[in-house]
Amino acid sequence: LQSIRLARNVPALQRITRDIYSLTDNLVAQGASAETLTNTITSLNDALTQRLFDLLRPRFDLDDLDWCWLSVGSEGRREQTVATDQDNAIVFQGATGASPAIRERLLAFARAANDGLAELDFPLCPGNIMAGNPDYCLDTVEWRARFAGWIREPTPEALLGANIFFDFRPLAGKAELAESLRAWLGNVASENRLFLRMLVANALQAEPPLGVIRKFRTDDGEHAGTLDLKTQGTRIFVDAARAFALALGIAETNTSQRLRLAGRRLNVDERQMASTVEAYHFLQILRLRVQRGQLEQ
Repeated sequence: LQSIRLARNVPALQRITRDIYSLTDNLVAQGASAETLTNTITSLNDALTQRLFDLLRPRFDLDDLDWCWLSVGSEGRREQTVATDQDNAIVFQGATGASPAIRERLLAFARAANDGLAELDFPLCPGNIMAGNPDYCLDTVEWRARFAGWIREPTPEALLGANIFFDFRPLAGKAELAESLRAWLGNVASENRLFLRMLVANALQAEPPLGVIRKFRTDDGEHAGTLDLKTQGTRIFVDAARAFALALGIAETNTSQRLRLAGRRLNVDERQMASTVEAYHFLQILRLRVQRGQLEQ
């Protein structure tokens, strides 16, 4: 962290990125817990991103603007693994008729930030879910309208958006903008029973890859004989935790914390809740070990 704070340019941050890979590799080899690992990776990546912003800001005149950089997806849940691309957005305080001009100023900064993060081994998102995309650089009113639309008409596309963007958290800028949006979203989502029902139905589509007695149902084709630890493993926990959080008005975005808080609200036996969280962490550590092996290759 001290090295990140003292870094004076992008090449210095690139060297630190390699150090983070080495640290992660050592922690996996030493048997560190998945929760410790993902929290550590996320904290260091947050600091890396914030330092990049510090280096970029002198090139952009943003001092008179109220804005907040949002981490979404796994970044928003503080569950980053080693192999992760960018998922981010911006919320800003608009003014009557001024939002388009403000957006253009913020987009210039956001695109430079996205490119800088790519230089630090955070690949550009293939789906362009990044702050440099005008669709995801919105003022507070526009974000509320976007979320309300997803909730009001929970189509498959809307649920996909919900799965990514409902896990947002503030990373840089004016955190109050994100916190206010979170409070509003919690109230609106928890009151819409149709949306919650569709969210649950979507979560239930993810099933563990269990076959006939004592067998796993493995993939075919290119990855024949393997299990997808994300879509048939961790996604089950992540989607369920999100549904619980939105239904119960829980502001937390981290999957483990969502499950713990929901379990207490629903009076689930503490041991059952602990074993559920442990199962999720077991799958996460398997993913980290697989990624470590791929990095070695």
